[in-house]
Amino acid sequence: MKRTRPVTTYILIAMVLGIAVGYACHEAFPDKKTAATIAEYIGILSTIFLRLIKMIIAPLVFATLVVGIAHMGDSKSVGRVGVKALGWFVCASLISLLLGMVLANIIQPGQNIGLPLPDAGAATNLKTSSFTLKEFVTHLVPKSFAEAMATNEILQIVVFSIFFGVALAALGETGRPLVQCIDGVAHVMLKITGAVMYMAPLAVFAAVAATITTQGLGILTTFAKFMGSFYFGLAMLWVVLIAAGFLFLGGRVFRLIGLIKEPFLLAFSTASSEAAYPKLLDALDRFGVRRRISSFVLPMGYSFNLDGSMMYCTFAVLFIAQAYGIELSMATQISMLLLLMLTSKGMAGVPRASLVVIAATLNQFNIPEAGLLLIMGVDQFLDMGRSATNAVGNSIATAVVAKWEGGLQPEAQGLPVGPAPETASAGLATARVQS
Repeated sequence: MKRTRPVTTYILIAMVLGIAVGYACHEAFPDKKTAATIAEYIGILSTIFLRLIKMIIAPLVFATLVVGIAHMGDSKSVGRVGVKALGWFVCASLISLLLGMVLANIIQPGQNIGLPLPDAGAATNLKTSSFTLKEFVTHLVPKSFAEAMATNEILQIVVFSIFFGVALAALGETGRPLVQCIDGVAHVMLKITGAVMYMAPLAVFAAVAATITTQGLGILTTFAKFMGSFYFGLAMLWVVLIAAGFLFLGGRVFRLIGLIKEPFLLAFSTASSEAAYPKLLDALDRFGVRRRISSFVLPMGYSFNLDGSMMYCTFAVLFIAQAYGIELSMATQISMLLLLMLTSKGMAGVPRASLVVIAATLNQFNIPEAGLLLIMGVDQFLDMGRSATNAVGNSIATAVVAKWEGGLQPEAQGLPVGPAPETASAGLATARVQS
């Protein structure tokens, strides 16, 4: 039988072609306005793909989370899993922030950057006034479930789904038909995901080509030290996360990394963690994580466990401070780290969240907010690494919590949660998107 080439191969090919086409367009059309117009048309494919993913995410998160909680049986189980997940998220966040701070102090990427510094009063046009703890807490609870679904507010969907799932579990046998119905919705969403993913290589090609068309490869040379040191930091963070996973999962953690290579590449090439969500859920199914765990922990991770983004926050703030020659004492840096630990939890659902968090932090410590203009040109390239790292961190976190809860099966037995064994077996064929 002829072996099908994995989608991962096509994604890698698409990335290379995207770089080549983008560079050719950048050289052929040196005028910035013309290049931007061409990039907009090239980027239509990636925009459509990401919109299709957004179309799937909200109903998929709701359906899988509600079914997972309903199968946990009681609110105590939900609370126990939630506490374990949040404990892991807090530790991972501290490590990510601390690693970014240490590397920025050692490498000093902002020293002698050889670029004119933006005027300290220049505007960045980023809304930071509403990015407060009060706004985050009030934003946590949805005014309307329909509004949360329509705007893809993942954190609000998670909150509503927890209430809905716990109430459904409390109904017992009375709620079983509704559980089966919602489980069917989850399988339908995963089936749609399979169709959407056929477009992934085209979307990757368009995203990369559009970025290179407007920015060119020269900007990578200009910011080589900053970008190189940041990606070195991400590599170190991957090692730390995998090592932490090894402590709890043993050698199986490397199998997990192998299973998530496709969502990893999707997140990297599209600079979108959302694009990887359905595939991560599928990979965790195949790894043996029970759906009742993955459908609960993974959405929480998308709100509270953005490891790559958090490392970038401390790294970028110190880079800007160094560029302006501002010395920050160790006590000040630790205060900044603790502040970021809190404010970064409001990233979910905020456009260009990392930049907004950084801008708010710069303002808090009297560092020119205009320094963000230095890194905005390469933020797309940095966002690729952040998004991919978030995917790695969330998949390991979910697998570890499943291990703690006894919800990690041998790989061959990994099945999504279903109302009955025969239904689950049938659902597996649907849920496992071909790669």
